[in-house]
Amino acid sequence: MKTIRLLLLLLVVIPSLAEADMVIGGEIVYKVVKGDTIEHIGAKLGVNWRSIVKNNGIDIRKPLRIGQEIRADNRKIVPRKIDNGIIINIPDKTLYYFIEGELVHSFPVGLGKPAWMTPEGKFTIVLKQKNPTWYVPKSIQREMEMKGDVVKDIVPPGPNNPLGRYSVKTSLPGILIHETIWPTSVYQYRSHGCIRVLPSDMEEFFNRVEISTSGEILYNTVKVAVSNDERILLEVNRDIYRKIVSLDAEAKQMIINAGLEEKVDWQKVDMVVREKSGIPEDITL
Repeated sequence: MKTIRLLLLLLVVIPSLAEADMVIGGEIVYKVVKGDTIEHIGAKLGVNWRSIVKNNGIDIRKPLRIGQEIRADNRKIVPRKIDNGIIINIPDKTLYYFIEGELVHSFPVGLGKPAWMTPEGKFTIVLKQKNPTWYVPKSIQREMEMKGDVVKDIVPPGPNNPLGRYSVKTSLPGILIHETIWPTSVYQYRSHGCIRVLPSDMEEFFNRVEISTSGEILYNTVKVAVSNDERILLEVNRDIYRKIVSLDAEAKQMIINAGLEEKVDWQKVDMVVREKSGIPEDITL
């Protein structure tokens, strides 16, 4: 059984920071269970598996021990607070689901590899399917052929179907939110554009989300928030799709736009930008 201490820190709402008014997550102590790998644990917790290795002094050449304690930090600044609907932020690989202004569910997701980028944009949920059939896109059939794999045009429901047991279709062409049979691909960029979800998260989401629910896929690499004790937090994620000219300039402009330039330690800002840890860091002067 894993032990997770989850913190939800409500932040002071500043008009210029209306899209970053909340921090979720916290310090976690996770106990390894049978079948775990470092990548799988990273997917479960929403933490980069490399940081787990580094921060816990793990030798990846040795197997994990059942019951072994893993410490991690999965804090994130929520990129946008909305009344109802779904926000998916590509750089932090997380889905946020709001109902009546409350964040009712958030979980790690797997997204498109750089050659098959998950698109940005607004969408609505148009279909929910349990035990879906996968109609293989022509582009993926061509990839199968190039790799020398058996080319399939239809994959029926079952344990070998990449869509798993639950699929939610968005209005964005070809983009599904679906369970995955490859759990280690969650919190990674390995899909052909679709949003992959762990089975435990997908079942709950599938049961709660309704057809016609609205959503938006964002590409916010940099996020800033102010806590209710007036600490300024900066989160910088990797620019995986190379869309940002300068993360440094992006961070500085957000801080200036928020009117916080006289309240931050710019050396700390530079450090957070260099590290790109994806964890909110205190940059208060």
